[in-house]
Amino acid sequence: MADPPLLTLAGIRFHLGDQTILDGVDLSIAPGERLSLVGRNGAGKSTLLRILEGQPIFDGGTRFAQPGATIATLPQEPDFTGHPTVAHYVASALPDSLGPSDYRVEALLADLKLDGTREPAGLSGGEARRAALARVLVAEPEVMLLDEPTNHLDLPTIEWLEERLSGWKGAYVLVSHDRRFLSTLTRAVLWLDRGIVRRLDKGYDAFEEWSTGILEREATERHKLDRLIERETEWAGKSIRARRTRNEGRLRALRELRKQRRQQIGPTGRATIEVGEATQSGALAITARNISKRFGERTIVRDFSTRIFRKDRVGLIGPNGAGKTTLLRMLIGELEPDTGSVKLGANLMPVVIDQRRTALDPDKTPWEILADRNDHVLVRGTPRHVMTYLREYLFKDEQARQPVRTLSGGERNRLLLAKALAAPSNMLVLDEPTNDLDADTLDLLQEALAEFDGTVLLVSHDRDFLDRLVTSTIALEGDGTATEYAGGYSDYLMQRGPREAPASTVSAPRKEKAVAPAVRETKARLGYKRERALAELPKKIEALQAEMAGLQSALADPDLYRRDAADFQAKTRRLDAAQAELDTAETEWLELEMLREELGG
Repeated sequence: MADPPLLTLAGIRFHLGDQTILDGVDLSIAPGERLSLVGRNGAGKSTLLRILEGQPIFDGGTRFAQPGATIATLPQEPDFTGHPTVAHYVASALPDSLGPSDYRVEALLADLKLDGTREPAGLSGGEARRAALARVLVAEPEVMLLDEPTNHLDLPTIEWLEERLSGWKGAYVLVSHDRRFLSTLTRAVLWLDRGIVRRLDKGYDAFEEWSTGILEREATERHKLDRLIERETEWAGKSIRARRTRNEGRLRALRELRKQRRQQIGPTGRATIEVGEATQSGALAITARNISKRFGERTIVRDFSTRIFRKDRVGLIGPNGAGKTTLLRMLIGELEPDTGSVKLGANLMPVVIDQRRTALDPDKTPWEILADRNDHVLVRGTPRHVMTYLREYLFKDEQARQPVRTLSGGERNRLLLAKALAAPSNMLVLDEPTNDLDADTLDLLQEALAEFDGTVLLVSHDRDFLDRLVTSTIALEGDGTATEYAGGYSDYLMQRGPREAPASTVSAPRKEKAVAPAVRETKARLGYKRERALAELPKKIEALQAEMAGLQSALADPDLYRRDAADFQAKTRRLDAAQAELDTAETEWLELEMLREELGG
């Protein structure tokens, strides 16, 4: 006989203003169950976890927990109030605690590489998340409710947490945007959609096909209902005068059908993410040669080289503090390397999305963030009404005038993407863009970045997102070494070999970056003609870049075409030709540079 559920919800309802968040939710959690809770941003997942925890915030229904059942919650924002040290904070979860020196506390803090004597107020986002995880795990509760446990965690810590939860004896519910994490750890799915919860008794890998099937069947039923309404409306128009008395029942039925149609809320809209494009950059976007960076006695990056071409998608991975953001800033020219050089390609126009969401003022509204005091926002060079643009990113009309501080983490991230991706750009620099995004928005972001006609640099701990998107992966191991591998995260694991193997600082060739092979010579030198070309090509490249800048400035004059259409067309043709010459010159220079390095020059 199966054990009774530890937690049960029946008919739970929750409203926020006039919005229905939970509409008669029924679910139960049995001992040892491994559940993923999925749904769109704003669907109410965090609210549902709070109700499961025991917060009496629901409007109707009942919650029942087995007497004595222990429940622990990992919130998205941990509260350290009243705890002088990290160890005190973790120990507070133990009913029989021996204080901050309890062996269970010390063991977990050691596993998570945290100093228990530190004040919680000084923790970084990743350290705060690890401290909150330690507090949840330390008492080994019968039910854990984990809200985005991988946010701000580096890959080694995510892998440690996966191993820990794989052997967990109790039950847990996971809310996470990390699909690899959910696929590895959960055995059933709770889908919160339009206020109700459906359950799939299979792993997360089966969720997409199952949920798509449900939505398709609903669409078919809505279509049938629409047709029936159409027929009944046509009948009503023709017959109402002649049969007013006899057919009141049939009209009532028509009104009921229309009521059903209004109540059948269709699937929530999908975000529409497109990326603005600026003037096309040169074929070679970034060239870094033997760059290094130190802070004090610590070497962050040592002797790293790479060439990044237009349309490359490059992922940067590594433990927190390994130097990913530092390397990223050097590659885009924001930070000077101590040694070596970084050369940026022609016409490079980067847009940077950082993980701290510094572009969002919490006291401003989404409307003000996007359009200031105007009604329109310039999106990819075209004026759009701000409300229309916000709806594409799944914002409700009433949210447009609410302060940013009232938005969820996922909604803030969507707003940041909306602001950044409206700007023209030929290079996108994304530092942890996937935090708090739902699976559908992640899919659309991945599709938009894959189709983007520029270059993408991406710092991420989301293994599935990296595997779906990037053409190469730069791995920083935390000891100053940075190595580039062809492909995504899974390819990196296969190519890296054992961790203890020494990491090379020479970039590996990438799958999608083949350039025309240079002629290999057995001589130790390039030869006079090649050496002369190698010396002259940079001057030619600079001259072409200057010429193109002048042409673009002239063509930006809105009156040029009216004054002299022939001159406008001539300048346009020359700009196209100069771009082609620049691409050829950069490729030739690259081939000669590669050959020179192979020959030891």
